[in-house]
Amino acid sequence: MRTLTGDQVEIGSVLPDLVIELTPTAIVSTALATMDFTPVHHDVGRARAQGSKDIFLNILTTMGLVERYVTDWAGPEALIRGINVKLGVPAYAGDTLTFTGTVVACENGEFTAEVRGKVSLGDHASGTVRFALPDR
Repeated sequence: MRTLTGDQVEIGSVLPDLVIELTPTAIVSTALATMDFTPVHHDVGRARAQGSKDIFLNILTTMGLVERYVTDWAGPEALIRGINVKLGVPAYAGDTLTFTGTVVACENGEFTAEVRGKVSLGDHASGTVRFALPDR
């Protein structure tokens, strides 16, 4: 996999969509991988008893997917310098999470991309990712 360089990215560059099917297995396995044993992420009955429609993605997984979205596009040598994300509606099992993004700034060699992750209920995550690319 190739990493983009700074001269290959400009303000207005659009990142390709990333579509993730939120299967129950994906929800449960990522919660367990991040050591989040809160029942709403793996036990449908307990999630519903707490007023939720179903099990849903945990915060650590959402943040990891936001980072993955940018680094999948930018390449393995891209360095994430900061993430600022606002959480919105839950991302329930059985839904689809679609990430979109655009590069909106470049300052001191660091780029900023606005990123949005949407599910059927609306915005699940929205915010910015600041990243640096290698000089070549």
